[in-house]
Amino acid sequence: MNLSMDDVKPAMRTLTSQGSRPRPTGGFELYTWLFMRVSGVFLLGLALGHLVIMHLINGVDTISFAFVRDRYATVFWRGYDLLMLWLALLHGLNGIRTMLGDYLPPGGWRRLALVGLSFIGLMFFLLGTWVIVSFQPSRFPHG
Repeated sequence: MNLSMDDVKPAMRTLTSQGSRPRPTGGFELYTWLFMRVSGVFLLGLALGHLVIMHLINGVDTISFAFVRDRYATVFWRGYDLLMLWLALLHGLNGIRTMLGDYLPPGGWRRLALVGLSFIGLMFFLLGTWVIVSFQPSRFPHG
């Protein structure tokens, strides 16, 4: 049986000559596509900055609870870590959402997987934010 391109369902995604999915033309998928590119660049900078500060400027022998306590005494480092957490979670969750859309057929299983992913993502988002925001360095005095 010979199939032509006319026989392929329009809902199926096609690959470009580079082997990747074409850029969305509008709507939610376009915004998530753009978010992945922009957040990836920001995450690269944040992660490299984290790597340099935590492993090159300060050695692993320097990093302790006291080091984190002193770091979290400033709003800047809490904001830095919070931004990195939020971007990494949203970037990763969006990537998994895209993979679920690629590999699960529309219907109940895909919907169930997306609801589960959303629930787990929300829990990590809330727990991580709560830990960073509610940490009180003053409760752990120097010494």
